[in-house]
Amino acid sequence: MPRFLIKRWHGMHHLWAFVLMLFMTITLATYEWKLGVIGLALSGAIGVYSVMAERAFRRDLKMYLGTLSYRVKKAGQEVISDLPFGIILYNEDKTIEWHNAFVTNMLERESAVGESLSDLFPTLSQAKEREGTVEAAIGSAIYELQFRFDERLLYVRDITKQWQLAKRYEEEKMALGIVMMDNLEEVTQGMDDQQRSTLMSKATAEITEWANKFHVYLKRLTSDRYLVMTDQRTLKQLELSRFVLLDEVREITADNKIPMTLSIGFAAGADSIVELGHWAQTSLDYALGRGGDQAAVKVGQRQSFYGGKSNAVEKRTRVRARVVAHALRDLMRDSDRILIMGHKMPDMDAVGASIGVLKAALLFNKEAYIVLEGVNPAIQRMMEMLREDERIAKRFITPDQALGIVDGKTLAVVVDTHKASMVKEPRLLSLTDKIVVVDHHRRGEEFIANAMLVYMEPYASSTCELVTELLQYIHDRVALDIREATALLAGITVDTKSFSLRTGSRTFEAASFLRRNGADSALIQRMMKEDLAEYIKKAEMIKQAEIVYEHIAIAVTEQGRQYSQLLIAQSADTLLNMTDVLASFVVGERPDGLIGISARSLGHMNVQVVMERMGGGGHLTNAAAQLEGTVSEVAQRLKQVLQEIDKEEGLFE
Repeated sequence: MPRFLIKRWHGMHHLWAFVLMLFMTITLATYEWKLGVIGLALSGAIGVYSVMAERAFRRDLKMYLGTLSYRVKKAGQEVISDLPFGIILYNEDKTIEWHNAFVTNMLERESAVGESLSDLFPTLSQAKEREGTVEAAIGSAIYELQFRFDERLLYVRDITKQWQLAKRYEEEKMALGIVMMDNLEEVTQGMDDQQRSTLMSKATAEITEWANKFHVYLKRLTSDRYLVMTDQRTLKQLELSRFVLLDEVREITADNKIPMTLSIGFAAGADSIVELGHWAQTSLDYALGRGGDQAAVKVGQRQSFYGGKSNAVEKRTRVRARVVAHALRDLMRDSDRILIMGHKMPDMDAVGASIGVLKAALLFNKEAYIVLEGVNPAIQRMMEMLREDERIAKRFITPDQALGIVDGKTLAVVVDTHKASMVKEPRLLSLTDKIVVVDHHRRGEEFIANAMLVYMEPYASSTCELVTELLQYIHDRVALDIREATALLAGITVDTKSFSLRTGSRTFEAASFLRRNGADSALIQRMMKEDLAEYIKKAEMIKQAEIVYEHIAIAVTEQGRQYSQLLIAQSADTLLNMTDVLASFVVGERPDGLIGISARSLGHMNVQVVMERMGGGGHLTNAAAQLEGTVSEVAQRLKQVLQEIDKEEGLFE
């Protein structure tokens, strides 16, 4: 009981009242002692009555407080029991010791005391020991679990309605798409009006039927382009179907010499409709940049690709090559100097393309350099040939030298890659706004930002092929010397495996132009000769090969043995020549400690998709990846990815 209640009956006012009564009684006794005795008796009686009254008050107060405590305790128990959320107390072993009635109703049984929290809520076993919330599903209901580990206390709140509203909100967000016939010009070239109309009506009917099947709004924008509007729920269904429209249109036009293919760009999850439109166009550019015949979907930060099983269709006209060549010419003329870069660990295609761009720059009397650091085995013989010419040899500089001369008026030309992380010195790209990209790889998610000119053609056999075409239009009279022409032809030869893979009519036209300019095929053969010791190593790698899925060869090197990336790639090429092998993968440890994978295909399987899931990239028939870890771990991951792709859409066309 509070002290002020205990002392309230003998406070100062009562004390002074008794003192006053005693003083008056004494004064009265001086005049009349009988009256004084009577006054003293009355004062004593009042004092006794006050003590008895105080005792009665304390007794009644204790009785009242006892009743009130019982009522409060009872009300508290009822309130906790009937709270609209659950309360669970558990011990150090995560075993439930007590819970309120909400948990009983939630579990639809009398008690959960004695059960483990992880058995009751499996989600909690994945939660870290910290304050926070976790969502868990029990039956058709969704609950928010807010746990406090220090007090061993768990709050459970039913958020099913909020969760359903949030899910519905996300599903009903707008998704925007663009469907494009990416090779209409090539397919209809040479057709008369009736044949063209018949083909277009077939393709249009198939696209319209697809739109009706999935309940999406379809609006034709031009003869070869459609606008698609839907929501994110339907977009998920389209992704689950893996955009079957791509295969259906290709199959109904398969009777043509060149089947018609589609490219689809979809976007969802943007903050505004304007941004959503930009994303949809960017996704379409991704699909086209990767060779067409596929769908690219961007949802928030996620970028996914579907299809892409067929090779890119070769463009029959050189109109774009001429336009790009004239634009590159103007950029070179307006620049003080030109820096040319390939990718890390450059191959003959990267060096040959760099020599071609260097030749173009020298035609305009510009200060031009090729950024190169170190010589790897893949280009050693080519570099020996090039350095025999003092005029070319002095044009090779290191990345540090390049950083010392780059400025805002420097033109940076990136060849054989479109990823900033793949070039030898990415800082160069941040020191100038004038960037040109020339590449023949299928476009990936990462791309060099703010490039003024991009020339990417996935149908091309090599970057050297593209650069050779540009050289024919960039200047009225282009005369290559033997070393320059040989370097360009060597890049084409290596990337086409001596003109056996990824070759088109324009590949041979470019090779013919280089031969007319003195390219020496015998010199190329000498550059491509193999060392006996390297050949033995390659045989050791091939010996480890196993066949999976009947037509895929996977070779995994021994743990602890290191091989160059070139040797790993050559082993994959060799495996592809074996009977019934349609695709090959070689996994080996490189000298830098990374695990390298080289993937090759004859076109029946898209190895680029496999390598992209492993963090790499490349072409439909030629791809690679570099990962951290051990050889066995990477090999296991590769087999897991192959299993996932086989389950989702099949490995082969």
